[in-house]
Amino acid sequence: MAGRAATIAVAAPARYAARMTLPERPDVPDAPAPRPPVRFRWAWWLLAYASLGTGIVGIFVPGLPTTVFILISAWAASRGSERLHTWLLQHPRFGPAIVNWQAHGAVSRYAKWMATLTMTACAGIMLWCVPIAWVKWLSIGSMTVVAIWLWSRPLPPAS
Repeated sequence: MAGRAATIAVAAPARYAARMTLPERPDVPDAPAPRPPVRFRWAWWLLAYASLGTGIVGIFVPGLPTTVFILISAWAASRGSERLHTWLLQHPRFGPAIVNWQAHGAVSRYAKWMATLTMTACAGIMLWCVPIAWVKWLSIGSMTVVAIWLWSRPLPPAS
């Protein structure tokens, strides 16, 4: 098929039958993904480091998520900083969670429990401290939706 476009027939009734051509495939089977343009690489780099910094601050500040910002950092670093991306994937604390998320969309049971307990504690603090009812219920409703989504994610495969 190299050098020619393949033609396929669409399975449809005769009056709707049409022929389509597929684009030519490159001769290199495992070509690396193209790097983003240089003018955007600095933006990915900036987003990666800003997200990493925010995630590290989230370790110490209750209510500020760490995992989300570390995942954003890994995603942005894969486009803007190979060095940071490699460091994050090899990090003993962040690496396994990032690899599980990127490979399987999976979240460990421990991470699910910790996130749920943290959101429950934040909901309790909001019920006690926030005087505006709609703010309380919007925030608690958002945390409930996130918790349901989080628990619907699969567990990582056993190693």
